[in-house]
Amino acid sequence: MEYILIIIAAIFVNNIVLAQFLGICPFLGVSSKVKTAVGMGGAVLFVMTLATIVTWLIMTYVLVPFEIKYMQTIAYILVIASLVQMVEIILKKISPSLYQALGVFLPLITTNCAILGVAILVIQKEMNLGQSVVFAIGNALGFTLALVIFAGLREHLDKLPIPKGMKGVPAALVIAGILALAFMGFAGLV
Repeated sequence: MEYILIIIAAIFVNNIVLAQFLGICPFLGVSSKVKTAVGMGGAVLFVMTLATIVTWLIMTYVLVPFEIKYMQTIAYILVIASLVQMVEIILKKISPSLYQALGVFLPLITTNCAILGVAILVIQKEMNLGQSVVFAIGNALGFTLALVIFAGLREHLDKLPIPKGMKGVPAALVIAGILALAFMGFAGLV
C-alpha cells in the first residue's frame, strides 16, 4: 500500500513538473507533438529509474561512509551524464532501431533537472532502495503524463485562431499554468 501511495503522490499530487517545477525545459521544448512527448517520456522513465538506483547506491555506500556528502551534486551530475552516454552507446550497438527512436531524446535528458531533482529528493526523504525506485518510476510517469497532456493541448491549440501576440510561447505558458492548477485539484488525494 505504501508503494501505491508513493506512485499516486508522485504522478498526481506532487507532479515533478507541475507542482515542483523541475524539468520545465523539456516540458516546454519537446511538447509540440504528442509522438515526441511519448518518446521523451519513455527515455526519462528509463534514465530516471536507473540514475536513482545508481545515485542512491553511491550515496549510501560511498559518500556517506567516506563522509564526503558535500560531493553529492557533482557525483550525481557525473553519474547522470555517464548513464546517458552509456545507454546511448549500448542502444546503438544492441538495438539501432530503438536508438534512432530515442536518439534525439537521450542527449536532452543529460540536462533535465528533473532527473537530478528526483535523485536528491530520494536522499532528502530518507527513502530505502525500494521506495526510491518506486518514487523514480512514479515521477517519471508523472513527467510523461504532464508532457503528453501538454503536447496534446498544444497540438489542439495550433488549430485554433489565437491573437498574434499570444501565439507560441505565451499561449503555452498560459496552458501550462492552467494545467498546473488542474493538477492542484489532486492535493487532498494522498
